[in-house]
Amino acid sequence: MTATSTPPADAGLRRGVMGSTELFAQAIANIAPSAVIAFTAAAIYLSAGKGTWLSFLLATIIILAVGYSILQFAKRRASAGSLYNYAAIGLGPVGAYVTGVTLVIGCFCIAAASLSGSVSYTMLTLTQIGVPLEGLVAQIVVAAVLGGLAVFFTIRGIRISARVSFVLELLSIGIIVLLFVLTLGYLGPAAWDPSQFDLSQTSFSGVAAGMVLAILGFVGFSSADALGREAKNPFRAIPRAIMWSALGVGVLYIFGAYTQVAALGDGLGASASPLDEIAVLIGMPSWFNPILNAGVAASFFAVVVAPLNVIGRILYVMGKEGVVDGRLGRTHDRFQTPHRALLISGAAVVLVPAVFYLVGVDPISVLVWVNTFGTYGYMVAYAVIAIASIVYVRRLGVTNRLLPVAVIVAVGGMAYVFWSNIVPVPAFPFNIIPWLFALLFGLTMVWYLYLARRRPEVVKAIGTTETDLLEGVG
Repeated sequence: MTATSTPPADAGLRRGVMGSTELFAQAIANIAPSAVIAFTAAAIYLSAGKGTWLSFLLATIIILAVGYSILQFAKRRASAGSLYNYAAIGLGPVGAYVTGVTLVIGCFCIAAASLSGSVSYTMLTLTQIGVPLEGLVAQIVVAAVLGGLAVFFTIRGIRISARVSFVLELLSIGIIVLLFVLTLGYLGPAAWDPSQFDLSQTSFSGVAAGMVLAILGFVGFSSADALGREAKNPFRAIPRAIMWSALGVGVLYIFGAYTQVAALGDGLGASASPLDEIAVLIGMPSWFNPILNAGVAASFFAVVVAPLNVIGRILYVMGKEGVVDGRLGRTHDRFQTPHRALLISGAAVVLVPAVFYLVGVDPISVLVWVNTFGTYGYMVAYAVIAIASIVYVRRLGVTNRLLPVAVIVAVGGMAYVFWSNIVPVPAFPFNIIPWLFALLFGLTMVWYLYLARRRPEVVKAIGTTETDLLEGVG
């Protein structure tokens, strides 16, 4: 074989370029709390009523339990494959594969849904400043432009994509927190709303139904774990980014839910744009609303970028192992990012909302429907990784009395939230979304069975590459 016929060595992922701040930025950008606050509290209010804050509180507890389970791996191993690699350590190839595919499904749907959210709020912002955009063509063009920018940032480099997302998210959070503080000041003594704590008037089934959207507000909180090969001091920085981002965002959600209910009351459930209504209620100047909505659009854009980073790295690892096409398991010669995986997944992320728009679905409905679908993917991945963590820790011979409690909370919480969203049967399309997810998951398992039968060497290697082990620890 001649030298020219030998394929060039893969450049691999860039090592040690992500500091603690940038890892935290990746986590916050993937969560996109500003976007969640902008529309989720109103949606949860429809089922949870004045217990909306409680839906967020219980979701925060469940997510912290999941985070503690992930922590058992993150403080000992650094990986580019995120939970995919972690699950392999505890549950072997099947656990790794299930975790990997459900996490990819979750990340992909959250990115596609958030792109639609960014389209909606971008068009609203432009209209408010005198550049009216409406109609099918405008929706598709804006989706293509925003999706193209997201792919550009992710391919250009993990540091620049994390920084851009974090700056956009910080600006948006700052604007929204300012609005909430001014709102409480405007309400005066009425800012104290004891009716929100009178749980005798709150249906727990309603609170549980709201928890699926509340958990949706956290999905991707562990995304820093996909940057184990690119992080500085990953064994300390990644666990901190995971836990502090979940806790900080949970507090922000509870505060935001309380304030919106105190300001709008029962009108929150009927509000299409609660933040705009609150701004008008407290007499904010007319120029504030476009700034507010631009911040929400930026927040949604940030959560397009961050999940794409995770998808790219999981597919990169899967490509190296032969689970998917091997050409995805290569990085860009210059930028050292998984550019092929990012290009393909980015194009598909744009295609999803575009197809919905073509059949007449509005951007906000696309946001809610596709987000809900993706949440089921995250819930499966989180439940599996929690189970894997307890197997892993016991195999190490480490005593950890808190971990079984965390696993029970994580797995039990996910199972209960799933059950409460299929019984009683919800209205269309939410009645079919869980089963569509189950169908897609079943199809991915057919591929696993094919690999197990025809390419057992691939199955044996699942979740075993691109992982560093902390010396001296299990």
